[in-house]
Amino acid sequence: MADRSAIEWTEATWNPTTGCDRVSPGCDNCYALKLAKRLKGMGNPKYQNDGDPRTSGPGFGLTLHWDALGLPYRWRTPRTVFVNSMSDLFHARVPREFVMRVFQVMADTPRHTYQVLTKRSRRLRRIAPELPWPENVWMGVSIESRGQVDRLEDLRAVPATVRFLSCEPLLGPLGPLDLTGIDWVIAGGESGPGHRPMDPRWVRELRDQCLEQGVAFFFKQWGGRTPKAGGRELDGRTWDEMPARYRRGRVTSVGA
Repeated sequence: MADRSAIEWTEATWNPTTGCDRVSPGCDNCYALKLAKRLKGMGNPKYQNDGDPRTSGPGFGLTLHWDALGLPYRWRTPRTVFVNSMSDLFHARVPREFVMRVFQVMADTPRHTYQVLTKRSRRLRRIAPELPWPENVWMGVSIESRGQVDRLEDLRAVPATVRFLSCEPLLGPLGPLDLTGIDWVIAGGESGPGHRPMDPRWVRELRDQCLEQGVAFFFKQWGGRTPKAGGRELDGRTWDEMPARYRRGRVTSVGA
């Protein structure tokens, strides 16, 4: 079975790799790093490989799980799947051959919709021409502050049917953005001990640009001590917009 997810914008998670290393400010309070430490302590076999303490931590060393590649073939019911919620598929130590195998699995199982998210947009752009890009694969990059906006250009060069931005945790104003070729934007505040507060002006600026440029906008949370602490309403409503090509459980063709 896929791991059912509490993340508002997906249904399940699939982790063919686990573990990662911090590469930008959005990683400073990484939920996956903290969770991996707990899972190691509980004896979970997928989280026994320790990472470099300068950039990673206990149970969070980059690890390939070849046995996980067969899971999507066994899921009969269509579902929306966040790929590598506990890792980054485009980490430098994930071999190209393994990335290609993951993409082939996604191509072989068109009944599912896969959401792949990375902070390593340069490597994504380099590898992209070698990969199959079926319609059921969405590709996204994380942009948490103005210093990471260049990831947008790398994403725009990728031939994915659906491209999206994850601006979570949103740590500062992003300023004017050209969202040409982008289908979806997710925004949200940081949660947990030591969370950094999010200014409502940053979110409104991003939402307004999505409205002006015809891009679906999804507001996940304000954040706080817990993910639910601040709720999800922005200016009196929730924003749960999804890409135009999306129907629950699958991607539809253009015009469908």
